Formats: sequence, structure tokens, C-alpha cells
Amino acid sequence: MTASSSASLLEQLRQIVGAANVLTEGDLSAWELDWRRRERGRALAVVRPASTAEVAAVVKACAAARVAMVPQGGNTGMVVGSTPDASGQQVVLSLTRMNKVRSLDAGNLTITVDAGCVLQSLQEECEKAGFLFPLSLASEGSCTIGGNLGTNAGGTQVVRYGNTRELCLGLEVVTAQGEVWNGLTGLRKDNTGYDLRHLFIGSEGTLGVITGATMKLYPMPKAQLTALAAVPSLEAAVQLLGLAHQHLSAGLTGFEVMGQFALSLVAKHFPQQRVPFWQESPWCVVLENSDNESETHARDCFERLLEAAMEAGCVTDAVVAESMAQAHALWQIRESIPLAQAEEGLNIKHDISINVSRIPEFVRETNALLLERFPGARLVTYGHLGDGNLHYNVQAPEGDDQARFLNEEEAPMNELVYAVVDRYNGSISAEHGIGSLKADKLEHHKSPVALGLMRAIKQAVDPHNLMNPNRVIKV
Repeated sequence: MTASSSASLLEQLRQIVGAANVLTEGDLSAWELDWRRRERGRALAVVRPASTAEVAAVVKACAAARVAMVPQGGNTGMVVGSTPDASGQQVVLSLTRMNKVRSLDAGNLTITVDAGCVLQSLQEECEKAGFLFPLSLASEGSCTIGGNLGTNAGGTQVVRYGNTRELCLGLEVVTAQGEVWNGLTGLRKDNTGYDLRHLFIGSEGTLGVITGATMKLYPMPKAQLTALAAVPSLEAAVQLLGLAHQHLSAGLTGFEVMGQFALSLVAKHFPQQRVPFWQESPWCVVLENSDNESETHARDCFERLLEAAMEAGCVTDAVVAESMAQAHALWQIRESIPLAQAEEGLNIKHDISINVSRIPEFVRETNALLLERFPGARLVTYGHLGDGNLHYNVQAPEGDDQARFLNEEEAPMNELVYAVVDRYNGSISAEHGIGSLKADKLEHHKSPVALGLMRAIKQAVDPHNLMNPNRVIKV
């Protein structure tokens, strides 16, 4: 792109969104640096539209100039999927100014919001109206619903409510050509052809720009109780999960497993937090029970569950939160693990999913292979056992050069872990997406038929490859 054509495009963009919302100078790290600080790109401009009409106009202008666009929400992704490349020729399309709640339909149990609405703000708005929006994850104070939809985010309540995909009833999308598809119907039944909503959810901005969404609401539970249980093994954790399904049924909304070393990092780097049982138990589990009857009923169900679990030998000790503050403190332990890892130093992350019943076998086998090939590697295993999603991470050996460890060992370690994941018919990305970090790996872990279909869709919807190019699928 020539300097004159760049200048012409930038002037068009200023006319659409206002000069103050076309950023080309100063510190643009909030938009150019990925959340894990692994890569820093350089944008032609950061453009901040305030409406769907402005998004459509920006996309039309960029498409006419054949300039690639990178849709961006809160920029909290884990796979380098929402920042520009180093070319200085891509436009970052930041939707954070589009942050309004458009409507709440209590009778239909739906809420319609702009894509830039911060997840925590959405949760609070629903709570004020007496409803629950159950998507919950560590970055909820900064991530946006558009980003959640673009990556099909998971979180801690998937075991009951499903991924973001299951919570969405409709989308508004600006296509790669700058047309607006309004699918914000809020219908739970609509069999009029292909379900375009599902096409765009999880596409990571490679097919179009999500500008609005209609999401499901749920009645606020009468009571929510949280417990922390010490378990002697991963097999015992799986056994406890089965008992929890039996005793709590749909009330089981969270089931998180945490390994001893993961908990030790929390105790080390956040000494103000009390971390029960970690020194005595190789594994701990956080459980959440949401009850629609009463706190008394919820507590009775929890007590019966824990009594049965202790009799079966799959729980050695447990504590049930007596207040919301205590419940928050228990959840804070789980949410602090990624931050504790960062404090400990550079690490290699694997966001994988395996059938729940096979997770103990997978961890046992993969641990042995990793320690044989990478002596001294410290394994940080935790995650959403209730839905089969593990964050199977590796910390550099104590005292090792962390940068060297990451640069030299990440690729062979990924290859080893993903090969075992394949043997277990699992997935190399459970909830974080593909981005650019895993785009090359997808080529080796997805069937040729699936890859061919994905490329065909990309070519049909975005023939000039202008929407977040080289992310997810390479064409």
C-alpha cells in the first residue's frame, strides 16, 4: 500500500468515526501487544467505531482499499488472535466504544447488547434485573461479549450452562463486504436454513465482525454454595464428579480441579490468600452448587454429597463456604493460578480437552513422557474437569533460563503433548481458540476434510482474505 493510498484511507476513516477515534501515533500497546506479551504488532491505525453503521462504513472503506482488518474486543485472548501483525498495514477495529445494553426482555429471558459490552458489566446489569448471566471467566472485568463469542469462550460454569455458543440466541454481524446481517431475533426455534449464528461464533473475527448479540438469561438461583474438597488422585476427582452429578443434578454449576504444584504457586505468590489442604493433598476440587429452592436445601444436598464421597474414599477432607466472602475466597484460589504462574515466570500453556473419563490416564501418561524428555519441568495442571477441559501447563525447571526454555522447548513440548491428545481423540484447543499461535498446528491436528470445508467457507465469505488473515485457518 502506497503512502498516498494509506493517507486517503485514513482520511476516510476519520470522516466516518471522527479524528479522535483513528489512532496512529503515541502508545498503542493496549491494542498492538497481545495479552500474554508474546508478540507486539504494528497497526496502520486503531479505529474505534461507536455504532454498527460506523463499523459497516469502516469495513467498506477498508475492503475497497484491500486493507486487512483485525476485529478486537478486550484484547484478553491467549492465542495471539486479536492484535495486528508487524507489517504496519492492518487496521485494528476496536469495538470497546460499542458497550451499551440495547434491551432486556424479561418474558423471553434474553438480553441484547453491543459487542463491546464488558462481560462483568453485562453480569451486573442482569443481576440488577434479577437474572443470571452465567458466563464467568478470569478476564471478565475486561473481556467483551463480542470477544467471548468470537472465541466461543468457556469459563467456570460450562458444566451446567455450556460454552458461550450455548448462551447465544442471535447475532448482528458486519460481513467482510460491509453489509449488516441482523439476526437478533431471540428465537429459540428457527429452522429456516443454515444457522449463520453458529458460523460466526468461534470464528475469531476471520469471517466478519460481530457487533451485537442476543444472549440467554436464567432465573437467579435462590442459593449458591461453594466447597473445596481434597482428593487423593485424579481418578478420585472423576469419581467425585460422578457423585456430584447424582446428588446435585442441574445444581452442579462448577467443578474445577487443581494440582498440588499449581496451588503451591498461589500460596507462594499470594501469601495473603489462605489455600486449604494443598500441602496434604495432591489434588483439590472447587465445586459450586446452585439451588433453586433454598440455602437449607442446597446445604443438605452438599452435605449428603460430601458424606457419600468420604465414604467412597474419593474425598479426604472438605470445607463448605459459610458466606459469600468465603465462597469468593475459594474461587479466588482457582482464578489466581494463571497470575501465580506469570509471577513464577515464563511457561508453556496447553488448553486441551479430553473425555472426562480418560483424563487421569492422559495426565499420568503425558506427565511421564514430559519428565523423561524434559527433566526438571514443573507441571501445572488445573482446569474445568467438569467439562473435560484441562489447562495442562509447564513451568521452566527451577533456576533454568526461562527465555531459553520457552524458545527452545515450546515447539517439541507442544508436539509431544498434542500427539498424546490426538491418541486420546481430544482437542488441542478447548476454550482459548486458535489465533495465530496454533494456526500451523491446526494443519496437523484437523482432518483434511474439515480443513477443506473451513477454507471453502473462508473463501466464500471473505474472498480477499481481509478479515483477521492468517488466524485460525491459513488460505
